[in-house]
Amino acid sequence: MKPILIIFLISLIAACDQGGHSTVDKEKFEAFLKTKRIPMNDEVRYQRLLAEYQSREALANAISKTDELDATLIDAEIEEFRKELLISRYFESYLKGAVTEQGIQNYYSENVDTYKTRKARISHILFRLNPRMSEAERQVALTKATEAHSKVVTGEDFAEVAKELSEDKISAQKGGDLGWVNEGAISKAFSEKVFAMQAGDLSEPFVTEYGFHVVKMIEAPQDVVKPLQALKGDIRYQLRSESKKAETLRLLNSVGYQPQG
Repeated sequence: MKPILIIFLISLIAACDQGGHSTVDKEKFEAFLKTKRIPMNDEVRYQRLLAEYQSREALANAISKTDELDATLIDAEIEEFRKELLISRYFESYLKGAVTEQGIQNYYSENVDTYKTRKARISHILFRLNPRMSEAERQVALTKATEAHSKVVTGEDFAEVAKELSEDKISAQKGGDLGWVNEGAISKAFSEKVFAMQAGDLSEPFVTEYGFHVVKMIEAPQDVVKPLQALKGDIRYQLRSESKKAETLRLLNSVGYQPQG
């Protein structure tokens, strides 16, 4: 700290003492500046903040001498805030070293299989079902699906048949194209049927809870691994949570406390 600031601080504290006002603790005040990340070589700002700090100290002392507030309740709030701040600051510091970029990379490499998904590019023609349909109505839907399948088998373009007949109006506008579909995303029954197909295959009509489908496999199923960059945030959060839990238990055990439940 610059000499002029030291001289100023000493003179101000002395002046406060002589005037009967609250004394400013130099060490505490400079710790306060550090918590606020305020540089101590900014003389103008330093003096302004010191005056504000001393004023708050004096005001707090004056209020503490009144009977307006319940001192026990205030002390309880202060103690809870102290504990929360202590816990927060500790884990903020601890987790910086506990979860590193290398640690995230290692976790990803060790668990890469869990980040794999199977995808396939699929087109379909759908004839919808609903629980209120009679058996006769279900048979009508199946007949429509069979006829659509026959049209494609006999040479009609799948996309054109889908545009004309599919009851999935969104995909029908794109010739039945569902794009890249994750295995299991639509339904278990759908995936079991479709993900056994090869590129270019055309399925017989089959049923799921959505209705009767006729599916064309545009591009065969393939495994896709999510890149680390897309997962880094989630992995960091997971590792931090696990590290915090483990360290919490260690600290509690170190003082003989056993968490209940």
